[in-house]
This record gives sequence, structure tokens and C-alpha cells, in this order.
Amino acid sequence: MHKLLTSILALAVLAAQAQDYKPAPVSLSTKWGREVRPDNVWQQHPRPQMQRAAWQNLNGLWNYSVQKKGAAKPTQYEGKILVPFAIESSLSGVGKPLLAEQELWYNRSFTIPADWADKNIILHFEAVDWETKVWVNGKQVITHKGGSDPFQVNITPYLKSNGEQEIVVSVWDPTDTDIQARGKQALDPKGIWYKAVSGIWQTVWLEAVSKEHIATIYPMPDVDRNRVYFTFQAENLTRSHELNISIKNGNTVVKDTTLFFQNSLILPIPDAKLWTPANPQLYYTTITIKKRGKIVDQFNTYFALRKINMIKDKNGYMRLALNNKPVFHLGTLDQGWWPDGLLTPPSETAMMYDIVKLKEMGFNTIRKHIKVEPSRYYYMTDSIGMMVWQDMPSGFLGTDHPSFVKHDNPQDWVRPQESAVQFEKEWKAIIDHLRFFPSIAMWVPFNEGWGQYDTKRIAAWTQQYDRTRLVDAPSGWTDRGVGDVLDVHQYPGPAMGVVDQNPWRAMVLGEFGGLGLVVKDHIWDPNKRNWGYKTYTESDTLIKEYTELMHNVALMVKRGLSAAIYTQTTDVEGEVNGLLTYDREVVKIPETLLKQLHQPVYNDADGRILFVNQRTETDRPFIFSSHQQPAADWLTGPVKFEKSKQPVEVKKGANVYLYQDIDFGKVPEGLGLKLYASGDVKIFINGELVWQEKDVRTRRHWDDINLSSFMPLIKQWNNRIAIEVTGATRDDIIDFSLYQWLK
Repeated sequence: MHKLLTSILALAVLAAQAQDYKPAPVSLSTKWGREVRPDNVWQQHPRPQMQRAAWQNLNGLWNYSVQKKGAAKPTQYEGKILVPFAIESSLSGVGKPLLAEQELWYNRSFTIPADWADKNIILHFEAVDWETKVWVNGKQVITHKGGSDPFQVNITPYLKSNGEQEIVVSVWDPTDTDIQARGKQALDPKGIWYKAVSGIWQTVWLEAVSKEHIATIYPMPDVDRNRVYFTFQAENLTRSHELNISIKNGNTVVKDTTLFFQNSLILPIPDAKLWTPANPQLYYTTITIKKRGKIVDQFNTYFALRKINMIKDKNGYMRLALNNKPVFHLGTLDQGWWPDGLLTPPSETAMMYDIVKLKEMGFNTIRKHIKVEPSRYYYMTDSIGMMVWQDMPSGFLGTDHPSFVKHDNPQDWVRPQESAVQFEKEWKAIIDHLRFFPSIAMWVPFNEGWGQYDTKRIAAWTQQYDRTRLVDAPSGWTDRGVGDVLDVHQYPGPAMGVVDQNPWRAMVLGEFGGLGLVVKDHIWDPNKRNWGYKTYTESDTLIKEYTELMHNVALMVKRGLSAAIYTQTTDVEGEVNGLLTYDREVVKIPETLLKQLHQPVYNDADGRILFVNQRTETDRPFIFSSHQQPAADWLTGPVKFEKSKQPVEVKKGANVYLYQDIDFGKVPEGLGLKLYASGDVKIFINGELVWQEKDVRTRRHWDDINLSSFMPLIKQWNNRIAIEVTGATRDDIIDFSLYQWLK
């Protein structure tokens, strides 16, 4: 009867809370956001890697107040905020910014279940941005700095013997007024910078554990020997405790082992099934600790057998590999932003939608771009079968500050010591938190020189700290010759690094594309500059341009490219270069077509590239004119042009006409062209226009253009490849080279 009355009272409280809540006004929302209520918000167990039965969700309506930084704890609160949504978001019910000179205060009460009386009570925060202080029943229990890593505290000593308990939380977040790790948040969002996120933005929860328990678990697979290596961090466990590990493949028990507790052990897995994106095999596992026959700790977990490594293929190219086999990583740059929840997905169903949709589109990789998702996100990538490149959220003070390292800067930023210590503490905490998840294949500590410092040391530390994954340091721009990959960014691209100069690293294209399409009625702000790196108004044009991009990427696989990350999964605020609209209502290119376009990049790199006029080998000259329109027969006939060694320097606004005559001797299987230019470009083969693009803006790396569709135009002898560049957009160079491949 007592339990029934308690349930009725709880339902009455939830009903009253629901009446107190409504989302803040927002210009665009998702169908999942419109279903959010205080009684259904993020109710799943937040830690699938270690799931105990005794836990309590503290998501829901909390009291909140915004105070001047440094002010005393408020005696009264302004209203209600829906946790775990940031105060700036619509779904928080508040929808207003938190400034650097302010602090955000939270308050709520809870009760401890009677059957937790002999347990330790752990208070968990999955993520709070950025500096957090927590009080329980008036006593401060923890201070934490960091916006993306979870933290917890044993609050047992601070609890009353019965009745209601009180939590008070204060949060300070400088956002982009300081250099702490913040990702893409900005107080004045525009361009590639988005609306800020402050305060609690992932689940808050309680967990009851025995004083004798396992604190962390890390399963490390050994694919080469078909076994798994478990390591535990434990509290008050000794060899007098009994450890049982029960491992299942589906409903079949494949291993059931009981032994004295130990902090590490190796278990062979019979008839091992390896994890791949096509077959994301997970082994679900129950860990039980007993003392004198009584269970003192028990939880569910899982692991996968997979190996992330690199190998050389039969052509001598270094390739990204999975389970000792080359696997091309094709993915999207994924910002993880939502119009109604900002960094917090409206629900688990919403979060899963993005992953499943990318899988349906034929991608096998997600680059999680300078954001850390909830733990359940990585459980989904594990179970759905998507490899993840995990970025560290970056922080710097803008492009005119030394914390922004330009692509040609010979030196890294000298980061202040206190800031460097904090950055590295957060990076280690994020790796410790996420290294459990087998889908994570790559760590990315730096992106495009944003707050980049001590690159060689940070890369080496990351490689040493987790030897089961690869390291991309940095992604794009400011390469320092370290890490496992050479990562090029090129918009729209595609492009890649020089293989011969990096024989020990794999070539990856960490960002490219960015093709934008404005979809009416699905825009965050119609008054913004809704943009992509190329922006179109017709879906047919987008499909044509995307098709050409992927055609060119497939060509580069034959030259050693191991990965390509397209920008991006969804539109975000003023960016309209997503494959989905920001509200996830419109898929801009049909999934079946995307999957078809992507298939060629997964094919084996079975061609052999032969460069036919690269300067370093043949040093062939251009024949060019940059003064006036040449004779009408310049594309095919003999004309008077200047000869010049490549490259050709041009001034802004110039028109340039270039050609090169090629004798192949044997018609190749395919032909590619590397181009460096700015302006409107046309390419001709033996007088026929085969490629044209307006506003080409190659920077840092050469674009790759696949001409293999036009091989019928190629003759054994006397071929003329001609290029017309009109309206150069800057003082720069024009350069091109050809390469062919033979089977």
C-alpha cells in the first residue's frame, strides 16, 4: 500500500511539473523535440558500458537562477529549467544566453530509496559546461573544470539519514571569451560558429554501489589471438572475492568463468566473431562479484573483437586497416548540433536517427567534430556498425590571435602553462571515458590550427596512451609530420597529400565537399547568409556536383587515399551544406543514390598509377598565354604561345590559357588531373570540353579531377590537354599535372 501511494504521489508531481514546462520559442524544431516532456526526458541508463540495476535518474525540472559571477548562493530561484538541456536551448524551457560575467545556479531535491541504505551513493554528471561546483545538503562536495568529460562524487557522507536531500550546482562558462575547450560555441554565432551551450547538458543521475565494487572496466581485444584482456579498477576488492564473467553471443553463452578477483585477466573467445561495420558483432557480458556466496556487485557490459591498425597494400600504399585488412573510411563531418536541443539531442531516438541514416547512405565512418556525445551515442555506433573519429573540442581566441596557428606558420602556439595543463587533463579524461567503445578508430587532438600547441608531444602521448587506435594530429592545415595519417582539408576538393613524402603515414581527406542547398521552410534563420562552400538552389545541381566529387574521390583511392570525410551530416544554423536539413525533415540526396555513388570508393585499389608529366619527374613545360584570347585553333592546332616551366604566376583578374601536348604510347586505363587554380576553369581534351567549374579556389593542396569517363577522346599519340582560367580571384599560381593508371 505504501509503494502504491508513493507511485501515485510521484505521478501527481510529474503531472504538475509538465504543466510548468514549455519549450522556449525557436525558429526551427525537430519532431523528437516536440515530444519532449519533463517525465520522458532522457530516461535511459546513461552508461551502457557499465550498467547496474540500482540507479536513479535526476533529469527533469530543476530550479534555476542566473547571478553575477562570484555572488552568493541564491535564496530564491527565477524559474524551472529542464535538465539535461543547456540554458540557451529551446528545450531547456529558458532559451537565454549565459554570459562570461555570470553564473548559472541549479537546485533540486531527491530522496534515497530505502533499499539503498547500506550502499555508497554516487552522484554522476555526464557533462556540464564548463566550471562546476556541487553542494549536497549545504556542503560542497566537488569542483570540476571541463565541458565534455563526465565526473562523479561519492555523496554518502553528506546525506541525511532520511527524508529529502538537496543538490545545488553552480556553473561558470566563459564560452569564446577564453581559451578553454569549447568546440564551436560562440556568444555571437555566425559562419561556422554556433549558439553557445552552458550548464548541464547531459544526464545527471545517482547510482548505488556496494563499498566493495568495480569502479571501471576496460576490455581490450586481441584479434590476432582470439582473446580479450579485461582490466578493472576496484574499490575494496581482494582475492577473497569471487569474480564471475559470463559472455554471450546473442542468447548463446560462449564463456562462463569463475575465479578469484584480480585486476586484470585474459580470456580466450572460442569461434571468435570479429566486429566490422558490415557485421557489428558485440559480446554482451555480465560481471558478478561475490563474497562468501553473496553478490556484492553486479553489472552488465559488452565488448567487441576488432583491431584498428595500418598495413601496406599490394601497391605499397599505407592503408587504414580493420582486423588486418584495408578498409576505406568514408564518413561525414558530424557537428552533433540540434535546433531545439543544441549540443543535447532531443532524445535517444533522435540521436539514433542520424547514425542509421548515415548507414543507409552508404557511409561507414563518422568524424565526431570537436564534440563529445553521450555514452549511449557510442553504444549505438558500436551496435549499428559505424567507425568514429573522435575530435577533442578545441578552444582559441579567434583568427587574429596567436592561439590560431595558420597553415603556413612554422611554429605552434605557445600555450600558457595553466591552460595547457587543463587541456591535457581534459583530453586524458575524454580518452579514459571513451576508450571502452570499439567503434572509435581515430583520436583527433587538434583541428586546423585551432589552439594547436606542442603537436609532436601531444600526438606522441596520445599514440602511447592508447595503442589500440590511430592518431590524426592535426586534422588539416598545420601538419608537423607526426601522427599516423596526413590529413588534408580541401573545399570543395577533393585533394590529398603527397604519398612519396609520407611513406609511413596513411593519406586521408579529413574535410571536403561542403556543397550547400537551401531548402525552403527548413532554414534556421532566413535572414542569415545561408551558405555552403558551394551553394545551389536546385537539388539536381547538388546531385550532379556531389556525383562528380565522389567520382574524383574514387580516382584518388587508386593513388593511396585511405579515408574521406564529407562536410557534413546536417545543416547547422547558417550552414546549409548538410545531407539533411537542420530539422532532419528533408534528405537532400536520396539514400539509395548516395549508397550507389559511394560504392566505388570501397573497391580495392588495384590500379597502378603512372605519372606522365609531374614536374619532379619530367619537368615538362606549359605552353601558355596570359595576355589575350588565343587563336581559334589553340585547342588542337599549332599556335604561338610562350613556353614556361610550371607553375605559372598570375595576377588577380587575369585570363590564362595553357596546354600541354602528350604522347601516351599506349592508351591508359584511366586518366587523372591535378589542378591548382583560382577563377573559372575549363578543361579540354583534344578540343572537347570535358570539365568546367566556376569559382575554383584551390588552396594549399591540388584538386584531383577524374577524367577517366573521357578516355574515348584519348589517342595513342598527339593529345592536347588544354586549360582555360578566366577571372583569377587572387594573385597566385596556376599549375596542373596528369597521371594515368594501368591494370
